[in-house]
Amino acid sequence: MFVVAVQFTIKPEFATAFRERVLKQASDSLANEEACQQFEVSVDPEAENQFFLYEIYDDAAAFDQHRAADYFADFSASVGPWVESKSLKTWHRIS
Repeated sequence: MFVVAVQFTIKPEFATAFRERVLKQASDSLANEEACQQFEVSVDPEAENQFFLYEIYDDAAAFDQHRAADYFADFSASVGPWVESKSLKTWHRIS
């Protein structure tokens, strides 16, 4: 399995809009991608503009397909101006 961890810091005035948009992105991914096994969205309870995404795909190719999806492009374009910072790290699950 291929694991993706993404951390976002969102401009505070866009935190609510980002929350709604990222939850839709998670839902779209799970509904449309057979190889997307998990897509969790978490928020820091002490900083509601800090989000953590935990995603599991069958393999790296499935993640590449995820990033090529139209709804991913729409998500990236819509939230891009709201993002202060973003970091992405990938892992291979071993258990």
